Amino acid sequence: MSASSPAPVLADSALNQWLASMGLAVEYVRAEGNTLYYRDENGREVPVLDLACGFGSLLFGHNNDEIVEHAKSVLDARVPFHAQLSVLPHVNAVASEINRIIRRETGTDQYYSAIFANTGAEANEICMKHAELERRGRVSELRAEIDEHVAAVRAAAGGGRLSVAEGPHVPTGAHQDVASLLTAVEQENAERLANARPVFLALENAFHGKLVGSIQLTQNAQWRTPFTALAATVRFVPADQPDDLAKIIEEERRTLLDVVVDGDVVRVVARDLPTIAGFFVEPVRGGAGMKPVTPEFAREIQNACAAIGCPVIVDEVQSGFGRTGTFLGSSHMGLRGDYYTFAKIIAGGVTKNSVALVRQDRFRPEFEVIHSSTFAKDGFSGAIALKVLEMLEADGGRAYRMVRERGERLAGALNAVRADFPDVIKEVWGIGLMLSVEVADQSDAASERIREAAQSGTFGYLLSAFLLREHHIRALPAGPGTRFLRVSPSIYITDDEIARTEAALRSLCSALRDQDDQRLLPS
Repeated sequence: MSASSPAPVLADSALNQWLASMGLAVEYVRAEGNTLYYRDENGREVPVLDLACGFGSLLFGHNNDEIVEHAKSVLDARVPFHAQLSVLPHVNAVASEINRIIRRETGTDQYYSAIFANTGAEANEICMKHAELERRGRVSELRAEIDEHVAAVRAAAGGGRLSVAEGPHVPTGAHQDVASLLTAVEQENAERLANARPVFLALENAFHGKLVGSIQLTQNAQWRTPFTALAATVRFVPADQPDDLAKIIEEERRTLLDVVVDGDVVRVVARDLPTIAGFFVEPVRGGAGMKPVTPEFAREIQNACAAIGCPVIVDEVQSGFGRTGTFLGSSHMGLRGDYYTFAKIIAGGVTKNSVALVRQDRFRPEFEVIHSSTFAKDGFSGAIALKVLEMLEADGGRAYRMVRERGERLAGALNAVRADFPDVIKEVWGIGLMLSVEVADQSDAASERIREAAQSGTFGYLLSAFLLREHHIRALPAGPGTRFLRVSPSIYITDDEIARTEAALRSLCSALRDQDDQRLLPS
């Protein structure tokens, strides 16, 4: 390569080209609070109000002074980062504090065992693995019970007094003597078990990650479809059609055959085979544009999962750790998890960390050996997590109150714009500081350029580019069709910043109302 040849771009080449085409190819050089900075052509720093805040990770803002100083003190203390297969008190300390808060907020007397990871997607995959381990345990218990019944009937049949009762569950072709029947039952069960694969349930327009397993829980065809063959089957449940949940569960119902003795007659009965391994639920669905689950549907989920014995797995990766004004986003709708996953805010914006919690009466202790991670449970991220928990709980939970107050103020500003532009802003969604603005569908817009942008699926990113270019505000799309703009700032968003956000949104709405494609979509 000659000295004048440009260096090859070996990371993010396609992504950077796409960002440039959208008007979002910005290199940020500094971050503080709710503000990111980039340099203009003259080298001067330009501040940008960040309403995305690490996809909700930065509840306390970029480079929070208290967290940064604590991180420095941990580094100065030379705390071990990696001491695998040793006693790690900080791990139990974090788990204990999270348990304490959950028990207080939910009123439960349950404890949860903790498995740590690095990202939210990993935490969700931990739950997939554990839920399958738990399901297999239920299957083994059922098989053992049926085997006992078959053995007992086989032993009793030796006297010749037992006959076979007709019924809908008698295997096809089974002879009417007990010995032949039992052999047929065993063969039929073996075939059914060989073909039985776990099924997970998840809400439509959910987001649970992009790893091999978690991507199957994420309903986005572009991301998910190429990898469908690599992981478990997932059925998506509409969050606005509760009756569909019962239908899906019935469609996935599978059975094994069991035998019972009724007097001198052997009957064949069907026993439900545990097929559904777990139901993943985001209390506030980021992939749906920050739409909360209703309390009514939360009850449907609880009841349905209790009836079939599968765990409710509550994904609090975005909504947990105070983002909605309570520690658990699920507290708003009374949803109770058998499992929980946390990430994002737990890391304080300076490290990576996540945790999966499993209710102790469901936890399989062998899982602590079956699953492990080189970088999970490190001393640094554990110390940061404890600091974040301390900040959330300080002053009687002042942080939660701030989220609620700031969220109400921000939502009020967004709804004021919606009231003035009802044909442009369809709805404001979310809870606390986990909000979004839903822009009306523009696929039939009068402007050809706006119409084409809406039909291409990139419209939300072009709206983001407008806010960045015209108002130095960063609000990225969320939800289906990219018609939802994410508004999830830090807890420290000011009245002036809320006013800036409202003014910028009004500017965007006026351009859409007037179909001003020259302002919205410059060449």
